[in-house]
Amino acid sequence: MKSIGIICEYNPFHNGHLYHINKIKEMYPDYKIILVMSGHFLERGDVSIINKWHKTEIALNFGIDLIIELPFVFASQSADIFAYGAISILNYLKVEKIVFGSECNDIEKLKTVASITETIDFKNNLKNYLDQGYSYPKALDNAFKKSINFSIDSPNDLLGISYIKAINKLNSNIEPVCIQRTNDYNSKNTSGKISSATSIRENLKNNKPITNFIPKYVEKYINNISLDDYFDLLKYKIISENDLSIFNTVDEGIENRIKKYIFKVNSLEELIEKVKTKRYTRNKIKRMFVHILCGFTKKQANNLKEIRYIRVLGFNQNGRNYLNKIKKEIEIPIITNYSDIKDEMLELEFKVNGIYASIFKEKNYLSELEYKHKPVIK
Repeated sequence: MKSIGIICEYNPFHNGHLYHINKIKEMYPDYKIILVMSGHFLERGDVSIINKWHKTEIALNFGIDLIIELPFVFASQSADIFAYGAISILNYLKVEKIVFGSECNDIEKLKTVASITETIDFKNNLKNYLDQGYSYPKALDNAFKKSINFSIDSPNDLLGISYIKAINKLNSNIEPVCIQRTNDYNSKNTSGKISSATSIRENLKNNKPITNFIPKYVEKYINNISLDDYFDLLKYKIISENDLSIFNTVDEGIENRIKKYIFKVNSLEELIEKVKTKRYTRNKIKRMFVHILCGFTKKQANNLKEIRYIRVLGFNQNGRNYLNKIKKEIEIPIITNYSDIKDEMLELEFKVNGIYASIFKEKNYLSELEYKHKPVIK
């Protein structure tokens, strides 16, 4: 069976995602589509406005054959770690291609850039710009310009480069394929029928309509939530912990700034503005706060650098057949239930989903789903 991988967060699933799936089906009609999907905490320090079980139902409804969970350990981290976890899963699953959106839509260019980022000269240039106080995105852009004399600064291109780097690191046979991104991932502007997830969440925040930008079926699953809704829990965690530096991504003494300002702010937005520096971008700070909120330590991050299991969230008959065909070749456990194995990575998943569920009226139900819910079957 031929298979193609997609890596996505679906926060929320929108018309651009549907275009992506339909384009893949048009390009590769005989391939099964396997999705590696983030759960409830996401790469840019956001929380998912649709719970992962509903995201699984949506994905199956719109043509995905098999949905695998990207563990929190990878889903809540920066692009390279996020990509490494997702590509590792697809590699275990014997996927032949990965298809992702790209602003430049030039896979050879992205491959060239990915190989350059591993050179000593590039790494030295990047380090020099960081040492000068540039933010990571700006230092990266400057290093690209110095090494290859052109700029790569669009978010999907940068994520695509991370995918290619992960493929190279794993010595994988997965072929990267890109398709034209039709809108800016970070844009807050909405027009036409395809808009970014960022702009859709911005509309939700401002009580503006989103119906033009998502399939009608999806809207009933959306919760108008954000990381701000967890601020009181985060504040308690910050105040009650003596040493914030034990948590993942809390580095370079920034814990002192957090402790300094936590009693002077009344919202997450205020805290971000107080803590933010040139070196600490907004997304980096939000990821850091997610790690503090969820108690994700540097020790855990160091112990959990590799994918330890394949957790199936859902499948259709094609997905079931694909799994049955390859499962004997996979070197790590395939699990369909929380109780299938005992593993530190899975135990962390249970904890962070309890934290995610804590702000909902049906919090006990959502928490129980983590160990009671079987894969969604279409």
